[in-house]
Amino acid sequence: MSKKKKGKKPFQSTPERDGGLSKKILDLFKKEPEKGFDFKYILEKLKIDDTKTRNSVIRLLGQLTAKGQLKQIEDKKFQFAAVDDFHTGTIDMTSRGDAYVVIEDMEQDVYISNKNLNHALDGDEVKIYVFKKREKSKSEGEVISILTRYKTDFVGVLHKQEKFGFVVVGNSKMYTDIFVPNDKMHGAEDGLLVKVRIVQWKDKDDSPKGEITEVLGVPGEHNTEMHAILAGYGLPEQFPPEVEEFANGIDTKIHSSEIKKRRDLRDTLTFTIDPADAKDFDDALSFKKMDNGNYEIGIHIADVAHYVQPGTILDEEAYNRATSIYLVDRVVPMLPEILSNGACSLRPNEEKYTFSALFELTPRGDVKSEWFGRTVTYSDARFAYEEAQFVIDSEDKHIPSDISLSKKAYDIRPELVDAITTMNDLSKIMRKERMNQGAISFDKVEVKFHLDEDNNPKGVYVKTSQDANKLIEEFMLLANRKVSEFIGKRKPPKTFVYRCHDEPQPDRLEALNTVVSKFGYSLDFKNKKNIANTLNGLLEDVKGKKEQNLVDTLTIRTMSKAYYSTQNIGHYGLAFDYYSHFTSPIRRYPDVMAHRLLQRYIDKEQSASETEYEEKCKHSSEMEKLATNAERDSIKYMQVKYIQDQEETEYKGVISGVTDFGIFIEISENKCEGMVRLKDISDDHYDFNEEHYAIIGRRTKKMYQLGEEVYVRVKKADLVKRTIDFELLGSVEEVDIENEL
Repeated sequence: MSKKKKGKKPFQSTPERDGGLSKKILDLFKKEPEKGFDFKYILEKLKIDDTKTRNSVIRLLGQLTAKGQLKQIEDKKFQFAAVDDFHTGTIDMTSRGDAYVVIEDMEQDVYISNKNLNHALDGDEVKIYVFKKREKSKSEGEVISILTRYKTDFVGVLHKQEKFGFVVVGNSKMYTDIFVPNDKMHGAEDGLLVKVRIVQWKDKDDSPKGEITEVLGVPGEHNTEMHAILAGYGLPEQFPPEVEEFANGIDTKIHSSEIKKRRDLRDTLTFTIDPADAKDFDDALSFKKMDNGNYEIGIHIADVAHYVQPGTILDEEAYNRATSIYLVDRVVPMLPEILSNGACSLRPNEEKYTFSALFELTPRGDVKSEWFGRTVTYSDARFAYEEAQFVIDSEDKHIPSDISLSKKAYDIRPELVDAITTMNDLSKIMRKERMNQGAISFDKVEVKFHLDEDNNPKGVYVKTSQDANKLIEEFMLLANRKVSEFIGKRKPPKTFVYRCHDEPQPDRLEALNTVVSKFGYSLDFKNKKNIANTLNGLLEDVKGKKEQNLVDTLTIRTMSKAYYSTQNIGHYGLAFDYYSHFTSPIRRYPDVMAHRLLQRYIDKEQSASETEYEEKCKHSSEMEKLATNAERDSIKYMQVKYIQDQEETEYKGVISGVTDFGIFIEISENKCEGMVRLKDISDDHYDFNEEHYAIIGRRTKKMYQLGEEVYVRVKKADLVKRTIDFELLGSVEEVDIENEL
């Protein structure tokens, strides 16, 4: 008996079968999903004029409608069928060349493969189409259009060919080289580090076309790399000559006519405490014992707004910069030196115009009264943190030579010893109260370098906050909080610049809870205060335990990013309902805005434009982020430069990151971070386990987890790419056991 022949399946077009015509049709609709197009418009847009292809379009429109990808909205018009699947978000590239799109109203980021990026780059604002999600799979989509380019200027090494060149960008998130025609090189030589601007990127081209705008120098040379860091983020370095000229022309003398407009505090005991290498002192403290047993504490801030007037080229430059940038070997100031290190720096034994916050505090740290306004002050002394810390520890007026800024022993006035020690006691009370109110306590760690005369790192060390640092911090926090309360509680409301910090996202807290529960910790996230208390309790409980590194790292990652806004939501990390930046106007433009607004409202003027100041807040937040990235890059560069001379050296470190292609290790003694690639671990084949923040061996089941201590050997340090490669020697327990045997 013959077998029954199967019926032929109807022909179904695929992009491969129809030469990509169906994709072209869908792409046309995706770009404007809310619009409807008729047959004639489609032919015109796709430039189709032959009969055969016209007939194919008719057939494909029917098939795409039958599949539910298009829908017919009128007799002869079609529209994309899934308008709700389009979203706007920001590209976050990975170092592998794919990306995620961060969308505000979606819990999960949307994965975008490299082939679906359609020329989008890191930071771009894009419109995407999200594919239908399969059960338990991550959301995936494709970029439909680029709404705003985040940046068009990049830094990389020029590789010249006979008739063209291409720039290889050092940033691992830049997945393409930039093609540069000969006539757009402007004399740049092969192998040099350059700044290049993307001028065109056609749909059919694999790489964008660019033009070299600046030659930075030889890769690997110190100054070249520092310039490259700034140029890579579009950050300035030198002030334009006209801005310098304007600043140099400002009258910086102290005049009796101006003093009469201010509260005169020149006879009040006043001093500064700053890092030993500081050149700009924008805050000072004053101390006076009152007859009733309380203390008058003054927080005095350089009156930058007196010199930087709105509408001037100096103000425009300060706004554009928005912040000073602190690289390892240099400071790129927000204001020209005549102001930042001169007129606005509260140097000892000099009269200065200041903006002050005065508080009457009880010995228990309670604020009984407050006053804000313009003042004139005189700093009686300048202390480095180390000197102030010596006074706190010893209560001794004699500063020894090994502590002294001048390297010569000297005595300070007894009333200054009394002021520092009393204010330290008050600061501890205030800090304890903050913690009780729900502030989060993270120990600040700063990476510092010992540099030789050529700016080569001779050593790396870690600096942590001591009582002297915390003294200054607490009184600056007090001023910032009270200034914002003074404005924020006014009726009717007044426009002001707040420093905002949102609560941690619930999904991040749950992820933290999942991990710490494996170590026997239980977290209570019932309300805002409970979250802070339980996190502080967790950070305290893990101190000295093997899981401390893991828990500290994950807890920090749960925190939201702070930002500037006219819309106050409070500061979660500090547990303040109102908070602003008021105390550093030499180096932060939002503080300048706060000074201007505070004086405006003291003078009983009407509220400033919320729209105008919100725009300034967004700009300031963005510039702060760029400056922070540049500062981190300069630290990374110096760490790599230091490690270059340490190849084959073995170190103890902590697993600081886990990915599907390797683990990041941070060396404990110097905080230098590098990578162990999974393909280089020879004792097993390791897989990434996202749930446990770990890699696990297939055969041995050996686990290396985030926060675990391990031994590594320096394999290679690449100064141009700013990367460090390690060889994994094993966990601390494994290696220690082997050494004992």
